[in-house]
Amino acid sequence: MIHKLFTWIRVQEPFNAEPPRAALISSYVTPVDFFYKRNHGPIPIVDDIERYHVSIDGLVKKPVQLSMADIRKLPKYNVTATLQCAGNRRTAMSKTRTVKGVGWDAAALGNAIWGGAKLSDVLELVGISKLATVTSFGGKHVEFISVDKCKEENGGPYKASIPLGQATNPEADVLLAYEMNGEVLNRDHGYPLRVVVPGVIGARSVKWLDKINVIQEECQGFFMQKDYKMFPPSVNWDNINWSTRRPQMDFPVQCAICSLEDVDYVKQGKITVAGYAVSGGGRGIERVDISADGGKTWVEAQRHQKGSEPYVSDDMNGDKWAWVLFKAVVEIPGNAEVIAKAADIFCVILLYGQVDSAANVQPENVADIWNLRGILNTSWHRVRVINALQIANSNL
Repeated sequence: MIHKLFTWIRVQEPFNAEPPRAALISSYVTPVDFFYKRNHGPIPIVDDIERYHVSIDGLVKKPVQLSMADIRKLPKYNVTATLQCAGNRRTAMSKTRTVKGVGWDAAALGNAIWGGAKLSDVLELVGISKLATVTSFGGKHVEFISVDKCKEENGGPYKASIPLGQATNPEADVLLAYEMNGEVLNRDHGYPLRVVVPGVIGARSVKWLDKINVIQEECQGFFMQKDYKMFPPSVNWDNINWSTRRPQMDFPVQCAICSLEDVDYVKQGKITVAGYAVSGGGRGIERVDISADGGKTWVEAQRHQKGSEPYVSDDMNGDKWAWVLFKAVVEIPGNAEVIAKAADIFCVILLYGQVDSAANVQPENVADIWNLRGILNTSWHRVRVINALQIANSNL
């Protein structure tokens, strides 16, 4: 745990931190030390790996207890997937109206190579076949229970669930992961075993896995039923009814500019705009467009990690669960604002917009998607650029 590398510690206890934005685009695979850390309670210690096991129970034919040795005997898969906290970019949403939650900037996500056994293979050990959507005992959901204890669960364990059809589908690439970027998971990221659910908000990728239960209804835990749900702006804490919304799963198309801070000083002329773009559900990114003249003209951004290739959504040959890193060189005439589609700050506007391969686009205004928990801020990203030379001359 190298906490000193994190410029932004959002909460000390429980520990929550994200790296500087610029660190995210330094490499396609996020180094473990720069991967965001999201915790709801004290980080548990699992020392006795020989005695550690995961129980699989519930509406199944033959409950089992699996040791790490048992899990490692199953075929190992490496899946490159971006995990993203549902609260990523919450701080920007809170500027519209107050929200409740950790004040994340735009770096509460990371892209890693996860190694482990597919959940679909694990569930076959308890008699659940591939692609099953219901067990012979009526099980329709798979619940993950952590060693982690948190106050929201009244001191009980953190837990979440996904539909059985997703868990049993090999193409969904749900893992019981014991490696991250080719190394054994560290404590911060779920040692010795965690769930990785690609394309879904990070809250469902339970760390420090203790139990797997096959259940009839979705998990009734706090973080499934009274958190991480998307409400319209008209709903606030005085009129909320949690039962009217389903738990959030896939995350919408998202992007952020990481080469610039919210307010940045640059020299007039050409600058490089770089960042990440990602979409949930394995849809991939179709393109990123950039404009330096208020949306009158556009250029297509290039993949940062693959030279000058334009964006192509390619599930066959690409990492369908992973982000893409983009860059484009644009001309800055003076003071400007780098945004993802339209700004209301007094400046010349630099715009970039994004769609994914399902033709989903990011909403223009954060106010339109404001919600009391501040989740899924996928509105156009905005940063202000100030002409450094002009400022220097004014101080002479």
